[in-house]
Amino acid sequence: MDTHKRNLMSQSILMVTIFMIFINHSSCTFHGSSGVEKLDTVVEEAEDHLAYPSTSDWIEELNDGMEDDEWQLVQKKGNQFVVNDQPFYVNGFNTYWLMVFAADKSTRGKVTDTFKQAFSVGLTVCRTWAFNDGQWRALQKSPSVYDEEVFKGLDFVISEARKYKIRLILSLTNNWDAYGGKSQYVKWGKAAGLNLTSDDDFFSHPTLKSYYKAHVKTVLNRVNTLTNITYKDDPTVFAWELMNEPRCTSDPSGDKLQDWIQEMAVYVKSLDPKHLVEIGLEGFYGPSAPGRVQFNPNTYAQQVGTDFIRNHQVLGVDFASVHIYADSWISQSISDLHLQFTKSWMEAHIEDAEKYLGMPVVFSEFGVSSKDPGYNSSFRDTLLSTVYKTILNSTKKGGSGGGSLLWQLFPEGTDYMDDGYAIILSKSPSTSNIIALHSTRLALFNSRCSWKSHWGCRKKNPLETFPLYYDDL
Repeated sequence: MDTHKRNLMSQSILMVTIFMIFINHSSCTFHGSSGVEKLDTVVEEAEDHLAYPSTSDWIEELNDGMEDDEWQLVQKKGNQFVVNDQPFYVNGFNTYWLMVFAADKSTRGKVTDTFKQAFSVGLTVCRTWAFNDGQWRALQKSPSVYDEEVFKGLDFVISEARKYKIRLILSLTNNWDAYGGKSQYVKWGKAAGLNLTSDDDFFSHPTLKSYYKAHVKTVLNRVNTLTNITYKDDPTVFAWELMNEPRCTSDPSGDKLQDWIQEMAVYVKSLDPKHLVEIGLEGFYGPSAPGRVQFNPNTYAQQVGTDFIRNHQVLGVDFASVHIYADSWISQSISDLHLQFTKSWMEAHIEDAEKYLGMPVVFSEFGVSSKDPGYNSSFRDTLLSTVYKTILNSTKKGGSGGGSLLWQLFPEGTDYMDDGYAIILSKSPSTSNIIALHSTRLALFNSRCSWKSHWGCRKKNPLETFPLYYDDL
């Protein structure tokens, strides 16, 4: 590693170290100290940490200092996430293939590498697949028939995430063909002699719904072979996601998908009332909100059978999910229109989450492809900064902007799997610094006061003197 890269990596580590040390120092009782003095102390201690010979040593020492009783379930109070009665705003990432890589000893180390890199820039939540239906390296080879070695791979993912203080959003199936998804359930149904005409029969046919429910039950009741903790009791699980990007284009009214969401959210909660549940939606507005369809990226978006506000008013759904892909929805060619759309799309959903839903919203996929015409890494950095600024504008008001998950984080040596959206931190120092700085800012919010103050703490704190945005520095 050359000197320039080493300096950039040190800056990233310093940012994260600052927020971890700040957590140990910070409470509302420190209001007698000025913000500048407090940050000076924190930065000095952070620089001391950089004297360690390697990042791994720093991580190990930091983990040793965190007690097991601090690792509690994430909960929801009003429109915010909390852990141990402390606010918990999310800076996270997606890496969908972790289970499949963990199932093979030759690639298992890439799972550890992913979590190490994520931890080094303060990322606290990972979204990944808890399904692989009937495909290569399938978890579920046929309905209710599982490959134990692949399940042990998922055990490893959960166990390893815990070591790096990363919580998991586990998605339970896919709208798309990758990793099986609803089309595979329909294939299984046809093989069993069912008269099925559309992949959307997944949402309505009793037998296919029973296949899905059986999978949900199997995953939630799984006892981890490495930790001996049942998944539904494990605080490492942030939330269960019903499906990745559900759509039901055969019913633009949205009724068919709405019924499925209602049934499955209640079913998951009947098995596991403790963990949070979310749907996995992209966030498109539908027939129930004609005044909001103006925010959709195109007219087709309101014809795919989803309905953001209506879908999230279902009993059992704890927080809203939204995806952001201007380069897929607006135009593939990079332009400032992508940034304008991203900001207005986020602000509209944060407002709806506050006004109509009373719950947090997580922007659970966002990114830009290096394959897009006109792409450059500077634009990607600007996109990340736009997302992070919009989250912070909500966060500082105690709003519903609960966090974001970039798509997607890859370790070195996995370039062959890159769909164009992969971020390899060691090869992207400027992006790495933006991510780490956002982690720092969210950690300051998370540690500023206990939930008992309900954001009523008006005492001076270092956040007021800490630069809010990347370009303030």
